[in-house]
Amino acid sequence: MRKYLNLFDFSQEVNYKTEILSGLTVALALVPEAIAFAMIAGLSPLTGLYAAFVMGLVTSILGGRPGMISGATGAVAVVIVSLAIDHGVEYVFAAVILAGLLQMTAGFLRLGKLMRLVPHPVIFGFVNGLAIIIFTSQLDQFKTASGDWLSGTVFWTFTGLVLLTMLIIWGLPRLTRAIPASLVAILVVFGIVLIGDIPTRSIGDIASIQGGFPPFHIPEIPWTLETLGIVFPYAAIVAGVGLIESLLTLNIVDEITETRGRGNKEAVAQGTANILSGLFSGMGGCAMIGQSLINTSNGARARLSGIVAAVMLLVFIMFGSGLIERVPMAALTGLMIMVALGTFEWASLRTFRRMPKSDVLVMVLVTLVTVFLHNLALAVLVGVIISALVFAWDNAKRIRARKYVDEQGVKHYEIYGPLFFGSVSLFNEKFDVLNDPDEVIIDFQESRVVDMSAIEALNRITERYQKVGKKVHLKHLSKDCRRLLKNADDIIEINVLEDPTYKVLIDKI
Repeated sequence: MRKYLNLFDFSQEVNYKTEILSGLTVALALVPEAIAFAMIAGLSPLTGLYAAFVMGLVTSILGGRPGMISGATGAVAVVIVSLAIDHGVEYVFAAVILAGLLQMTAGFLRLGKLMRLVPHPVIFGFVNGLAIIIFTSQLDQFKTASGDWLSGTVFWTFTGLVLLTMLIIWGLPRLTRAIPASLVAILVVFGIVLIGDIPTRSIGDIASIQGGFPPFHIPEIPWTLETLGIVFPYAAIVAGVGLIESLLTLNIVDEITETRGRGNKEAVAQGTANILSGLFSGMGGCAMIGQSLINTSNGARARLSGIVAAVMLLVFIMFGSGLIERVPMAALTGLMIMVALGTFEWASLRTFRRMPKSDVLVMVLVTLVTVFLHNLALAVLVGVIISALVFAWDNAKRIRARKYVDEQGVKHYEIYGPLFFGSVSLFNEKFDVLNDPDEVIIDFQESRVVDMSAIEALNRITERYQKVGKKVHLKHLSKDCRRLLKNADDIIEINVLEDPTYKVLIDKI
């Protein structure tokens, strides 16, 4: 198949055959996920399907990462379930719309760059946790409605179909990549079940997907400050979780495709999609790592695959529900298990012995929080905080001072390493105020004064020398440091050509 220019991005080429077939595969995988997440949130299945359609279509057209798939997600479902139970679906729609406004604001303020602060061990832990969640969620398909494990012929039939799906997805790419292996696997298993009249669970056994075009609907809620107080906390959490999951998924897809997405543009697109989702009777959502990996593993790299997936999902709802409801759950279960296996960063296990212990701790902790609490925002936040504390501790130990006395009897302290809140104590221990000569020079040419704690440490050390009648000079400090120090004119030596120009981190009121 020839490659043509993408209608939505002229800098990129698209293979129409690959994009369309991959989009169809993703649409099939979206159906049970959207239904399941809607039911987790205590909402009707169509609420999840409508959200998947709107989120997928809008972010595919406007998003900053071609090839990434968005839809109704478990992360959002877990957040809004209590709101749905306590106040009803209308409040959910309002919360989703407000969350979209917050996400758009974050995009316009260019806060997507904050994802640079997320260390790689946190991303490893996040990805591994999601892989475990995807895998364990498929185990429910091996249970009956009452929660008991399948047994006998029913179990072996279902397991055999799942294994056949996995075998096709694993083996077909080794023979040909002309058609997405996941789509072939679904069609083959579907055909076997139909032709052989094999009794097994299908999508229709979960819920009906029959419906019409998503209806436009303004939330019917009291427009009061009391309502805002109810809705805003949920909206803020949905916005934060959605952005974190979407931007981390964007980074993962970036690594797979060896291209670079635009985080701020994606934030605006996610916000726009959530606003429209709330207005068109959807539960909201964000990027979906499982479906995104299905899409990229099929070779899709452009926006067309996501558009096809969203449109085909709507076609299923409006016209093809009878056929889609007969698709065996075993095929989709096998597909999602392969996605889980492909999502897990197996390389992270091999680097345990080579990685610093602090990085291993962060990675394992983020994985555990993701798996057991199902709170992706909290998992990432915990990982970032621990990584920051470890970084601060490591840098606190790097402060050094080279000491010597010159021919004039002046003692020099040449400081190496950053001076900040974590290294202040070690910095103070470097000086022998009582036994030093009458004149001392502290040189910061190889150091950097980072924050107000460092400034206060400089003030204290100069005051200690002045109290015992000794003269101290501070060399190679930035203009910002000189402005913030007490008695700067008396103790600082200024060299315009050599003094640094960095800024000290301060709190501005």
